[in-house]
Amino acid sequence: MSSLVPTGLVFPESVLASGWFAVLGVFVAINTVMYVALAVGKMLPKVYVQDWTRRRYTRSQTRSIHPDADEARRPDRPGAPPAGS
Repeated sequence: MSSLVPTGLVFPESVLASGWFAVLGVFVAINTVMYVALAVGKMLPKVYVQDWTRRRYTRSQTRSIHPDADEARRPDRPGAPPAGS
């Protein structure tokens, strides 16, 4: 009885050479490539286009609660703290 039951799923050659089986194979191949691309895209760091473009706005004055803080850090100012501090 064991010789009558196949041990695996084997298609005849006529099925493997048919057109619908080729279309199914192309669909599986495209689907696999798409999921590989999505997986690689998930592993890569995010890219923000805004980081590559110039900002349209730049403040002419600081809006900090310490408005002189930016000028105090400038190294060309006398009495400014060293750059490492």
